[in-house]
Amino acid sequence: MQPTVRRTDATRPAETKQSVTIRAGLVLLEGELTVPPAARGLVLFAHGSGSSRHSPRNRVVAQTLRSDAQVATLLFDLLSAEEEQIDVRTGRLRFDIDLLARRLIVATDWARGRREGERIGYFGASTGAAAAMLAAAVRPSDVAAVVSRGGRPDLAGYALERVRAPTLLIVGSEDVPTLDVNREAMARLHAETRLDVIPRATHLFEEPGTLGEAARRAAEWFRRHLSKQ
Repeated sequence: MQPTVRRTDATRPAETKQSVTIRAGLVLLEGELTVPPAARGLVLFAHGSGSSRHSPRNRVVAQTLRSDAQVATLLFDLLSAEEEQIDVRTGRLRFDIDLLARRLIVATDWARGRREGERIGYFGASTGAAAAMLAAAVRPSDVAAVVSRGGRPDLAGYALERVRAPTLLIVGSEDVPTLDVNREAMARLHAETRLDVIPRATHLFEEPGTLGEAARRAAEWFRRHLSKQ
């Protein structure tokens, strides 16, 4: 599919937006690739439990990453349409971290084929954060930075000790169970790691201003680590 050009306002350069299909074995994963002018890298989104590329929260974050960090974003479904229907009934596939990580690695290979040498980051939410951690551990040379928002990095298991990418953990101050597991995960990570606690935020960052603050912190992390040579 040919990319379309979208101009957000009269003074801003255009960004390109393209619907993409990524083959993962026998299934097809649908995605949306958006590239700002002079993009300095690409961030792949690993969505959380029961979510998809249409997640309003991830789309807000993606827009902030493009505008503040000048990185391209790939929002894509970790499950096929048929698998999504199975997961709606069973809730099982969203917790299959090995499967989700394999899909993220396939998307990483697809991105590498698109532009060799482009620096890649992962943004994961909820169970998607565990998939991002596992994929980063498997492909340490391919992943330059990881950000987890309200994530469950603990579900990556022993892979946490093998992550080498600089990792930012963002958690709401009112999301006490997730904050506890992120503190434990931070102690197990050997890469550069930071835990940012967003005041007044709960798990979904629905409180006014909290999602925007999380997005700005993610943008700063990617801007710093994806611009390194």
